[in-house]
Amino acid sequence: MRTTHISSGVDWRATASSITNERASAILFDASSIVLRYGLVLLILWFGLFKFTPTEAQAIQPLVANSPALSWLYWLTDVRGASRLIGLAEIAIALSLAARPISARVSAAGSIGAIVMFLMTLSFLATTPGSWARVDGFLVPAGAGGFLIKDLLLLGAALWTAAEALSAAGESR
Repeated sequence: MRTTHISSGVDWRATASSITNERASAILFDASSIVLRYGLVLLILWFGLFKFTPTEAQAIQPLVANSPALSWLYWLTDVRGASRLIGLAEIAIALSLAARPISARVSAAGSIGAIVMFLMTLSFLATTPGSWARVDGFLVPAGAGGFLIKDLLLLGAALWTAAEALSAAGESR
């Protein structure tokens, strides 16, 4: 007896590969979402808590003092008090970001707060003397600038978490 195979025109190997790739992509997306959001939370929380130490208060003093947007804090309070106020804002941002499983809207607000915070810290690159140096003909971050430049990547993470949380908040309506 002869068996005839009827071709359906479906490439089963390509279909299986596509399903596998979609599944791997979904797993990687979910994992990266968690790492990106909660890595951002950890860093912001860590830096916020550190603002309560005298070492960090002194370290940020030249940045805050030269910032047109934040120097007013020193009219309101002293170096340690200003650092604590900044730390409180950072802790609130981190906790709001972390609230994503409970409230996408609260997390979106935290993400927007992080965006503002990172734009503020990136502005220190323009307002803090000594943040840039010319090395072998290249303009490079120097001093505090070398530390601040990482905020460009963190700004990208905050933008992504804001977009994700706002999308989720819109879907939950």
